[in-house]
Amino acid sequence: MTLEIIRDALAWCTVINWGLLLWWVLFITLAHDWTYRIHSKWFKISVETFDAVHYAGMALFKTLIFLFNLVPYLALRIVG
Repeated sequence: MTLEIIRDALAWCTVINWGLLLWWVLFITLAHDWTYRIHSKWFKISVETFDAVHYAGMALFKTLIFLFNLVPYLALRIVG
């Protein structure tokens, strides 16, 4: 595997993961009530807890995108 292939893979992983994060944000924002109704059938959860769990999940996912996709991509761009 060459550095170029690894860089390209990391770049595409970053783009795909940002797309998934954007989809998650839009889905929770635009279909919040419907999503909450679906989840509250499975779990006994308040709206505040539901929002906190999703907000924390999005923050963690964004952090992991930076840590495992974007930073290695940028490091490989710098060195090679």
